Amino acid sequence: MDAGFFTRGFRGRRPAPEVGDRLPPGQYLEQGFPVLTVGPTPRVDTARWDFRVVDQAGAERGRWDRQAFTALPHETVKCDIHCVTRWSKFDTSWSGVSADTLLAGVDPERAPYAVAFCDGGYTTNMPTEALLGGRAWVVDQYEGRPIAPDHGGPVRLLVPALYFWKSAKWVRGLRLFAADQPGFWEARGYHNVGDPWREERYSDG
Repeated sequence: MDAGFFTRGFRGRRPAPEVGDRLPPGQYLEQGFPVLTVGPTPRVDTARWDFRVVDQAGAERGRWDRQAFTALPHETVKCDIHCVTRWSKFDTSWSGVSADTLLAGVDPERAPYAVAFCDGGYTTNMPTEALLGGRAWVVDQYEGRPIAPDHGGPVRLLVPALYFWKSAKWVRGLRLFAADQPGFWEARGYHNVGDPWREERYSDG
């Protein structure tokens, strides 16, 4: 078919060369920060907030109240983020605690899967190894300020290598499992892994 048949808008716009290597397939560059949420934003009582690591039987492997969490070593993380709804945002800046710190002593061979659980009932799953080795953080600041509630504050998970639904808002802990357990979106047809570079959006491909 003659290429002249297609309008420029139908073909889409090619990203600039300096953007192309950073933008996963099917994504567009977003300057703002869209808010996408399942259900209402929960009201989190920060005085009673804690973060827990528990095994599949519910036994605690670690627990930090707000004061103890704030006292943990924090890292600044600069990364690009990619939403399954096709927007990407470059050079975001976060501060938080490495999952390596929170999961110290956890053997991923004995607990190969993790589910993040949150205020409001949201969950998302991933291999434990996807959280280790400097791949994930539990963050409490965005761009040098406390994370706003509609973006997941007071604390959210950050897993930049995966689509942003894996970076669970209002996260309260990680539950470790011997077998994989689908989370909220994964049980509703989203891909179990969610690698943006492979366009792993939905379970059918």
